[in-house]
Amino acid sequence: MKKYLLVLFIACAGGSAFAQNNQKTPYLTKSLSGQSIKDVFVNTSGGSITVSGASGEEPRVEVFIQGNNGNGDLPKEEIKKRLDENYDLSIDVNGGELHAKAKTKKDNNWDWKRSLSISFRVYVPGNVATNLNTSGGSIHLDNLTGVQQFETSGGSLHMDKITGTIKGRTSGGSIHVSDSKENIDLQTSGGSIEARNCMGHIRLETSGGSLHLDGLKGDIKATTSGGSISGNKIDGDFITGTSGGSINLTDLSCSLDASTSAGSFHAQFVSVGKSVKIDVSSGHVDLQLPSKQGLNLDIRADKIETNLGDSFSGNKDKERVEGKLNGGGSLVEVRGSNRVNLTVN
Repeated sequence: MKKYLLVLFIACAGGSAFAQNNQKTPYLTKSLSGQSIKDVFVNTSGGSITVSGASGEEPRVEVFIQGNNGNGDLPKEEIKKRLDENYDLSIDVNGGELHAKAKTKKDNNWDWKRSLSISFRVYVPGNVATNLNTSGGSIHLDNLTGVQQFETSGGSLHMDKITGTIKGRTSGGSIHVSDSKENIDLQTSGGSIEARNCMGHIRLETSGGSLHLDGLKGDIKATTSGGSISGNKIDGDFITGTSGGSINLTDLSCSLDASTSAGSFHAQFVSVGKSVKIDVSSGHVDLQLPSKQGLNLDIRADKIETNLGDSFSGNKDKERVEGKLNGGGSLVEVRGSNRVNLTVN
């Protein structure tokens, strides 16, 4: 095993570069030139993690260290002292695996005032798998292909240009994913989710925030227990729902299964997929359907307003519309406890 411990970082000046600690200059840098890295494992108890597959960058690991408890910038001598007393910091390279780890030593005399925030930035070839964990910071991934698994207890998740399997969890932060594809599975217990220009099998879930979706295509399920949902340019099969907010969807070319228990609902379709099912418990519904498409309509609410024109055949009254638009086709089913405004454009 080719193992680089903290003491070797200090002893081997040729292998590492030390600098005064700040957020722009790493405390230490370890070159990975000549290493064939296929898997990246990073674990830190109090800092952020970045893994980048940006081409043209020298493969390396950068370590950024700051003091906690309001003591951000510290002299490198003070950092070294605290590391020696309270932390195990190591970087190992073996068999194509990179392991970077910073963890506190088990000590009953632990002093929070002398704790450190230790962050890693890893630059590697784009075709790698990752397994990342931090208890107190954000996680950033970009320009990677492969299986990416990551988790943080107190930070946000940021992903850009990721291809493959993406599985991320955060207990207390927001999620941002863009220009990514294939298999996306992201969850947060306390933040919002923003997803842009993604495709494939997509699963997004938050227990306490809003959803902002734009340019998604594929098999999509996006739900929240406590926020609103906005979506634009959705294509494929789309399931969405909220227990505590409104839903606003535009430029849809998809099948849709949507529900809200405590808000209004708006949806504008360019084209309807296999079916549309809408369930709104306590708000009004505004639904715009394409005028040229054949549809079967089953709309029920306390009050329905329509402008279906001559292309509709069937029965309609103030509480129910049942029949065919342009000879029939995909089923559009709406259940509302309030008002439904149904238009064709």
